[in-house]
Amino acid sequence: MSAGRIFTYGATAGLIGDLLLGDPRRGHPVAAFGRAAGAVEHVLWRDHRGWGALHTAVCAGGAAGAAALATRAVRGSRTASVVLTAAATWAVVGGTSLGREARTVAAALDAGDLTAARARLPHLCGRDPQALDADGIARAVVESVAENTSDAVVGALVWGAVAGVPGLVGFRAVNTLDAMVGHKSPRHRRFGWASARLDDVVGWPGARLTGALAVLAGGSPKGAARAWRADAGRHPSPNAGVAEAAFAGALGVRLGGTLSYGGRVEHRPELNGGGRAVTVADIDRAVRLSRRVAWLTLGVCAAGRLALGARTTTRTGGR
Repeated sequence: MSAGRIFTYGATAGLIGDLLLGDPRRGHPVAAFGRAAGAVEHVLWRDHRGWGALHTAVCAGGAAGAAALATRAVRGSRTASVVLTAAATWAVVGGTSLGREARTVAAALDAGDLTAARARLPHLCGRDPQALDADGIARAVVESVAENTSDAVVGALVWGAVAGVPGLVGFRAVNTLDAMVGHKSPRHRRFGWASARLDDVVGWPGARLTGALAVLAGGSPKGAARAWRADAGRHPSPNAGVAEAAFAGALGVRLGGTLSYGGRVEHRPELNGGGRAVTVADIDRAVRLSRRVAWLTLGVCAAGRLALGARTTTRTGGR
């Protein structure tokens, strides 16, 4: 069985597993990695970029290296290789849990329970929920769904297609490190610089594919393309801006504006400024768009991996 078929079968099984089961409630591998990375940070932390780069190399490199060893250990068995790919895919993608959390917040807003919505929002993003009203929470959820579609699903599948299980695991490790230390807090401004920049690099292709598929799968292809072209570059993140702008245009809503992180207020440019304000109903629309993008990503990545494998086989004469 070719590497392309192993990825295709394994990634499909893993995405179906995520759809049916969501994230494991206990013993999540990503949570275990986070605890290990936190322990390494405790040992290595210095207010210095070089020490932060070492932390990134140890944690992300260690995770990808362990995945490479696991891949090597099962390469003699096609079945085991597919199972390993499926397990890794299920562990690193988080589309179902993302949708569930978003809809939980939406249900609280629909019920008029702003307190419950505020309490649940930190499961999706790091904003200060007490600073948000119902409309602000709905906008934060839609923005989080857009960004995390790229981070938690599309980017992982892209790197899985490129580098197999090490690509899946390595991408999620880098993304997790960015969430842990990549923000601009006093403690992590220098130490987290390497993780944040590496996350920008590895997230670049997934964000662009997310934008392209949101254009295809959304309700307004022209609106999504126009918002991406006009507004993505105005966002402070080179990758989140693409996903959020494309989602905003596809859904016909206006994202961006004033927000608060850890007591720090940011005034971000509006994305798709001609769109209407986000409503609670748009959360479910964003989740459904996210799911369509996820399955389209699987198709694109599987086709690309199979085509690459066929080209390689042709060049080597089938040897």
